Amino acid sequence: MDSSRVGFLRKHGYNALTSMDPLARLFGTPTRLKLLRLFLFNDDLAFPVADATFRAKAPKDVAKKEIALLLACGVIRKKLGKQGAAYAADKRFEHYEELKTFLRMTTDVSDSYILTALKKAGTLRLVTLSGLFTGAIESKIDILIVGDKLEEKPLANAIHALEAELGRELRYATFSTEQFRYRLGVYDRLLRDLFDYPNRTVVDKLGVTQK
Repeated sequence: MDSSRVGFLRKHGYNALTSMDPLARLFGTPTRLKLLRLFLFNDDLAFPVADATFRAKAPKDVAKKEIALLLACGVIRKKLGKQGAAYAADKRFEHYEELKTFLRMTTDVSDSYILTALKKAGTLRLVTLSGLFTGAIESKIDILIVGDKLEEKPLANAIHALEAELGRELRYATFSTEQFRYRLGVYDRLLRDLFDYPNRTVVDKLGVTQK
């Protein structure tokens, strides 16, 4: 690491620990961990600061500081285009593959965290996970949410919070109980594919998993 990078790290001395996530403590801050996941799990994309900040669900000033740190460390690189500066994972980083593998192996959110986030959107009747959560790459969705009086904005916020933790976009489908029963009855292709591939149901008040 060159002297300018060392100087930057010493100047900003990232020694504060958080009591939230053990990995956040290891990496310094929750925002840094989220940004690492975002850049390394989407290493074919470049993100302007504003976009990275939104996706990581982080305060702008904190995100800007962490992006500067990752740039100084050589984990990400700066790209200049017609729309201005954007940042992307730098695959030339000495420990790139090892860091990416470690993050993939340790990135997860608990079922209780998922439910806590989704409950803010309404009354949940069925929540089934597939795709990203079970390794079923063939599945067309990652989360199926069935509920009553689900509110669009709180639901979008809940999904956004989960995406920020996972570093990746989630594919999800929502239905009312009535819509779900109808689609289940006509062997809807989306539902058939979901339940044919590896899945995990974390809430079932409809008796679906008992059939």
